[in-house]
Amino acid sequence: MLRFVVRRLLQLIPILLGLSILLFAWVRALPGGPAQALLGEKATPAAIEQIEAQLGLDRPLWEQYLQFLGRAVRLDFGASLQTGRPVIEEMARRFPATIELAVAALVIAVAVGIPLGYMAARRYGTWLDNVLVSGSLLGVTVPIFFLAYLLKLVFAVQLGWLPTAGRADPRASADHPTGFYVLDGILTGNLPASGDALIHLILPATALASIPLAVIVRMTRASVVNVLHEDYVRTAEAKGLLPGTVTRRHVLRNSMLPVTTVIGLQMGVLLAGAVLTETVFAFSGVGKFMADGIVARDFPTIQGFILVIAVSYVLINMIVDFVYGLLDPRVRVS
Repeated sequence: MLRFVVRRLLQLIPILLGLSILLFAWVRALPGGPAQALLGEKATPAAIEQIEAQLGLDRPLWEQYLQFLGRAVRLDFGASLQTGRPVIEEMARRFPATIELAVAALVIAVAVGIPLGYMAARRYGTWLDNVLVSGSLLGVTVPIFFLAYLLKLVFAVQLGWLPTAGRADPRASADHPTGFYVLDGILTGNLPASGDALIHLILPATALASIPLAVIVRMTRASVVNVLHEDYVRTAEAKGLLPGTVTRRHVLRNSMLPVTTVIGLQMGVLLAGAVLTETVFAFSGVGKFMADGIVARDFPTIQGFILVIAVSYVLINMIVDFVYGLLDPRVRVS
C-alpha cells in the first residue's frame, strides 16, 4: 500500500506542473494581455507599461513563469482588487462556506442516489426503473441555475418555508471560529445556530446536488445490474444466504467500486457549480466572490482561485484513488 501511495504522489508532480503552465499561458492569452484586462477602459500606454513593470510582465517568459511558480508554492497570489486584502486571506474566509455547501450537496446526492439506483436495478425493466431513469436524465439536463431559481421561487418566495439567501439569519448572534457555520454551532454549544445554518443550506445544497445525484443514480443502477448477474451472487443465493447478507456482502460491496470513483469526480462538478449556486442564493463562498471578481476584472483573485480549486480537484481524485485501492486490492498491485 505504501508503494501505491508513493506512486500516486509522484504522479501528482507533472499534473500540477502542467496545470500551472496552462494557467500561466491562459493569463498571457487574455485579450490585450493581463495589464489591459486589469485596467479595462482606463488602459493607456503609460498605465499598461506601469502595470507590466509592477507585475513583472516585462521580463522574459521563463523568468515570469518561475516567479509565478515560486509565488504559487508560497500561496502568494497578490491582493484582491475588490477588497485590497491578500487573495489567500479571502480564500481562508470564503472556502469554508463552499466546502460546507459542497459536502452538504454530496451527502444529499449519495444518500438519495445510491438507494434509488439500487431500487432501479432490483426492479430492472419495471415502471419504477423507467421512472427513476427518466428522472435521472431530467436531473442531468436541467441547468443548476434554473433549478436554483425555481427552488427559490417555490419554497422561499411563494411558500415561505425556507430562507431566500445567505448562510445564516443576519439577526442571529453566533461565533464562527472555523468558518463552518454548522460545525461552529456545535463547537460553541449554540445548537440553534447550527440548525439555522442547516436550514439555509437546504435549497442551495439541493440545487447543487441535482447533477451528481442523477449521475450516481445511473451509475449505481448500471453497476448493481452487472453484479446481480455474476456467478458469485447466484452461488450465494443458492447456498441459502439471507437476502440482506447477499446484498451487503456481495452486491453492494462489489458494485460500489465504480460508484466510489464517480462520487469523487463529482466533487469537481460541485466546485464548478458552486459559482452559479452561490450567486443565486447570495451564499458568501468562493463561487460568489469569484463571480464578482470576473465582473470586476479582479485578475489576482481569478488566478488564485482557479489554481486552488484545480489543485483541490486533483487532490480529491488522488484521495479517491487511495480509497479505491483500499476497497479493491487488485488496484494496488496493477
